[in-house]
Amino acid sequence: MEELPGALGTSASLALRLGQAIFAVASLLFMCLEVEFYSYTAFCFLVTIMGLIIPWSLTLAVVDVFSVFIKRPARQPGMLSIVVIGDWVLSFLSLAASCSTAGVTSLLLASGGFCGGKLCTRYRLSAAMAFLSWFLSLTSALFNLWLLPSV
Repeated sequence: MEELPGALGTSASLALRLGQAIFAVASLLFMCLEVEFYSYTAFCFLVTIMGLIIPWSLTLAVVDVFSVFIKRPARQPGMLSIVVIGDWVLSFLSLAASCSTAGVTSLLLASGGFCGGKLCTRYRLSAAMAFLSWFLSLTSALFNLWLLPSV
């Protein structure tokens, strides 16, 4: 079987998973540095989803590390199906969370007075990091979906 870069069990997949986790952690840090994030549902949604993406990505990064070191990719159909479904669900949820956060932040900026410059900058950075995490998650989901029929 041909090696697909970015599919589960490859070094490219490891890089994608670590990137997802790093951007999700950065998004959480930018959001949680200020204690006012809990006032808005969209911000709480972002914190929840990024909190789910971090252990998911790190768990699959461990699988990738194991597969890379033993030089045998994990290609069990059941496991790959779970990874594809989990990637797609978390990808759509992180897109929804990052879009809602960006929308609420722009609304707060447009209304004036509700959001200080430094605070809204943190919220915008958090949304940008969530978008980057979503992009890497979608990329990983597409690679694994491409691999699924050949298993």
